[in-house]
Amino acid sequence: MLYSKIEGEGKPLIILHGFLGMLDNWKSIGSKYVENGFQVHLLDMRNHGRSFHSEEFNYRVMANDIFEYCQNHNLVKIDLIGHSMGGKIAMLFASTYPKLIDKLIIADIGPKYYKPHHQDILAGLNAVDFSTKPDRSEVEEVLAHYIPDFGTRQFLMKSLFWREQGQLAFRFNLEVFNDKIEEVGKELPIEKHFENPTLFIRGGNSRYILDSDLPDIKRQFPNFELKTIPNVGHWLHAENPELFLKITLDFLV
Repeated sequence: MLYSKIEGEGKPLIILHGFLGMLDNWKSIGSKYVENGFQVHLLDMRNHGRSFHSEEFNYRVMANDIFEYCQNHNLVKIDLIGHSMGGKIAMLFASTYPKLIDKLIIADIGPKYYKPHHQDILAGLNAVDFSTKPDRSEVEEVLAHYIPDFGTRQFLMKSLFWREQGQLAFRFNLEVFNDKIEEVGKELPIEKHFENPTLFIRGGNSRYILDSDLPDIKRQFPNFELKTIPNVGHWLHAENPELFLKITLDFLV
């Protein structure tokens, strides 16, 4: 079973993080949905955060993880938000189990194929030698040689934890990600469709959803609308949480 944090009372709202992320990335904005009358379920996907590690890592099994989570928590007619990898999972889940979903929100990802583009990040993560028992600052120093962006490094550092006294480790399953990075960019099968209201949100400075992608999105999500948050990149919910919250609540409520 996936690890989760559940807060609030009301309509169930499940939030799915992106690749190399964890539910903690959504704690602040999740609390705002709680204040607006939702029962918020923040999930760690398999091989991420505090959830289980598995050699199986693809969108089909992760969509099934969400289905089993809903079954075990007796959740029906949920709203669902997914960012990046989490958005791909959300699209596949919604199109496979449409009767379980009321409204769907996809943050800065489309149903198309994306070429692998995490090579520098994976190189940096693999360069960290935990056998030398580095402290947090030493881990960041290694990452900085491969990942110049401070925000990206801080995002990755959130997955550091003390496995035991004096021994840090990453919570995510780096070994499986190295072997199966192609899975992250896989497209949504063309036969998959979801007819209920769907909101796609993109960052104005991001290239993940292009205007040229919109006809293909409409074919698979005919009842969709698109909103753009200006002056933000791929982590749009972290860069402008206030506008992200307003746009999503206007759609959900």
